[in-house]
Amino acid sequence: MTEASEASRSAADARSVATAGRGADESVGDGRDADPAAERVDRWFARRPALALAALLPVGAATPLFPVELGVATFALGTLAVGMAHGAVDHLVPLRAAPGVSLRRSIAVVSVGYAVLGGAVVAAFFAAPVAAFVGFIALTWLHWGQGDVATLAIAGVDHLPTSAERWLALIVRGGLPMGVPLLAHPEEYRLVAEWIVGLFLVDGGAAATAVDPLFAPAVRAGVGVGMAAATLASVGLGYRRVRGGRDAGGWRRDAGELAVLWAWFLLAAPVFAIGVYFALWHALRHVGRLVLVDPAAASAASAGDAVGALARFGRDAAPLTLGGFLVVGAVGVSVPAGVAAPGDLLAVSLVAIAAMTLPHVVVVAWLDRREGVWRPGAGA
Repeated sequence: MTEASEASRSAADARSVATAGRGADESVGDGRDADPAAERVDRWFARRPALALAALLPVGAATPLFPVELGVATFALGTLAVGMAHGAVDHLVPLRAAPGVSLRRSIAVVSVGYAVLGGAVVAAFFAAPVAAFVGFIALTWLHWGQGDVATLAIAGVDHLPTSAERWLALIVRGGLPMGVPLLAHPEEYRLVAEWIVGLFLVDGGAAATAVDPLFAPAVRAGVGVGMAAATLASVGLGYRRVRGGRDAGGWRRDAGELAVLWAWFLLAAPVFAIGVYFALWHALRHVGRLVLVDPAAASAASAGDAVGALARFGRDAAPLTLGGFLVVGAVGVSVPAGVAAPGDLLAVSLVAIAAMTLPHVVVVAWLDRREGVWRPGAGA
């Protein structure tokens, strides 16, 4: 129980950082008053990767000229490098983020959740592949928005002081990687949908017919208009908060990141764009968040030891990262249509990721609740 007690103390420190700047009279915004660990984690795992993605915009703009296999290879490398690992410490999150949770209970509860929820997702793909694909898109939309709002909260931005404003930010942040490629590059988006649905339909032509309604012009137009309106509303409401006295630094960062994400997903080919975003943006931000709830990793971050913080995370994530790839293999040998091409490998990986995403979202939602992400000023 010593580790549990130490983890709880560290988690309390991390939660106080995560909720800093949320109240009407607080203004951390730029992170200058934040805990050293939180400030460094934000710089290492969020701000610098965002600048890197901005620098990659010319590369992304060229990717529609290349075969989709380039995107498949990029996605595979990103998944190998950090994508799969970012959720592989979920079994330790309850231990480190809540008082009184033992290691045995933490592992048991999360393991059962992964088995039950992950199994249900795979079963859904066998039973209704198109509906399961749509559900996976919606779940990823939710989760990637969830991750970005938590990152903004940890950074101490204060232009999103209400739950409603944070939910709007979630819709925008999660919708950019999921919705904008549908608007800008529907052919490749559709190809991926056909690959995934086709794994579960023996008739090779049935997948194209099954996904037709998802790519109707009205659907694409609705997504495009909705995303543009939500972005303008979120940025506009934030600016109104700044005019009312909120810190402008966090709002400028929010608006700048939104501009980078809009440009990235409008310009880059979808599979390539998602592969880079998954590894460089979403996964790294979550890794940083987990560093803050781990006593040893947070201590290393406070001391400016990025290698030590990452080494601690890598040690904890290694066993279940391997387990994630075993899940990919299990899905690959079980799909009715078999795996015969690079597109099939990508599709199998995405189905396996879908199976792991649902329980991962539940764990992250629990952590959000502990840290008061959706109840500004009311952290645990």
